[in-house]
Amino acid sequence: MTATTFDKPAVEDRTFSSSPPPLRLQLAPPGAAPALIDGAWWPRSRDLTAELPALTAVLDRLWGRITHVTVNPTFWPVIPRKVPVQGHVVKVGWFKAEQDPHKLLLLSYTAGRWDLLVIPPETDAATAARLMTTAADPVRSLTASGLIQEAELFRIAAEDEAAWDSARETVWDSEGGHDARHTSSHSPVGAAIGRLPIPAPGM
Repeated sequence: MTATTFDKPAVEDRTFSSSPPPLRLQLAPPGAAPALIDGAWWPRSRDLTAELPALTAVLDRLWGRITHVTVNPTFWPVIPRKVPVQGHVVKVGWFKAEQDPHKLLLLSYTAGRWDLLVIPPETDAATAARLMTTAADPVRSLTASGLIQEAELFRIAAEDEAAWDSARETVWDSEGGHDARHTSSHSPVGAAIGRLPIPAPGM
């Protein structure tokens, strides 16, 4: 395996050429200890027929020819039995109770099995980038669903913190925070003028 990012998910995809957009995939580094997840894949849709060819085209070169893929049908509306890819056909199966709904299982007849976290297509770019990095971390220990839940908690905490900061700024403004800063900036001058000696009559 190799740590590979074919697209930087933190940057919005904007491609206007006729060539297909780059694959959004990150894998654990070579020689990493066995883990529950071998990397992360961020597909652009829930259409396996459209998404699998690009994924297997890359993984065939890295892992040996991918022959079978399994998913949990929870998040895949249509599961084709076979998907034609470059030069061969990948058989697709599904397991509902036995397979994590956020995981894609891949089998190669020459090299073995790999499990990828499937990042929901609608995920925002920042969260997807964080998930990719975490899933490819050699010391990772969470399941696919565990990674998704952790990312959601992180997102909610970040939103709460931003909302709290905004609320504090609103309160500060409503209590004259900006006016107070403006007045205080002139107060030394005012104080100095107030201390000037009053001239005696007739001077």
